[in-house]
Amino acid sequence: MTNSCSFRITRTAEDLAQTISALSQRLVKLEQRQEALELELSNTQQEPPTEEIAMLDGVEQLLRECQELLETSTTPSNHEQVWSQEEDSMAA
Repeated sequence: MTNSCSFRITRTAEDLAQTISALSQRLVKLEQRQEALELELSNTQQEPPTEEIAMLDGVEQLLRECQELLETSTTPSNHEQVWSQEEDSMAA
């Protein structure tokens, strides 16, 4: 009877050791996968997509063109002409 009990304890301990070993291996694989995903995520966040960069460059160009148009259309001589024309039409 003692041998049977000892065998069961030994067998249960071996099963537990195998289960712990399998769980440890799974944990290591999960940690490696997590590190790989974190690295991939950090790489994608550091480099903006080229499409976005191209769109932003286009927007910047449009802003410059609009600013140039505003600067050329709001010269003082244009304002003076508009004001003098309004004064002439009001006087008439």
